[in-house]
Amino acid sequence: MTRRGALFLLTFSTGVVDAVSYLGLGHVFTANMTGNVALLGFTVARVPGLSAARSTLSLAAFLLGAVLGGQLGRRMGSSDENRWLRTAFIWEGGLLLLAAMSSVWNGEFRSDDSPAIYALIAITAVAMGIRNSTVRKLAVPDLTTTVLTLTVTGLAADSSLAGGTNPRWATRLMATVTLFVGAAIGALLLKQSLAAPMFLSSVVAFGCATAMYLAPEPALRSKT
Repeated sequence: MTRRGALFLLTFSTGVVDAVSYLGLGHVFTANMTGNVALLGFTVARVPGLSAARSTLSLAAFLLGAVLGGQLGRRMGSSDENRWLRTAFIWEGGLLLLAAMSSVWNGEFRSDDSPAIYALIAITAVAMGIRNSTVRKLAVPDLTTTVLTLTVTGLAADSSLAGGTNPRWATRLMATVTLFVGAAIGALLLKQSLAAPMFLSSVVAFGCATAMYLAPEPALRSKT
């Protein structure tokens, strides 16, 4: 598997994680910080069903993960890219596995204010922060794995309808589809249990780490 293939899998995982966080953890995003900041704005307007505490915790935990991921990239990225990516994806997979096991241990949550809910938000947001800072350093066009606004914009703005040449249209379309599929599968798995989609996301991250272990040469060069 190339790094590009791993990034598509991680985009799929983002859909799964966002399904878990928004539908299962009380209307909060732990991967998509654009949506999370918007939700924080909605709480200022006292929109019912939302929580400033949950959104603030998610944002803070994500920033912590991004700091950790940034430190990891600076220490390891320039010397051995595959080892750096492998380590980052192992951290992500381990944290998501911890979240899945925690949801199993705690069983059904009594309310959206359960301490276990806040723990799961923090754990998954840290994992996504580590991943986002890692993918950002790779700087692969149209494969951020979490944010699709510019990707979808590029599909339209660079299309033949707009007088463009349709650059990277396949990558852009695939990224959009994989996140869509991940969100749908995450929502379906969530009907069975909170742990199931988290386990799936953990497996994806560990699979990407394994791919980086087996990859003999970097398929893409990282950018600072």
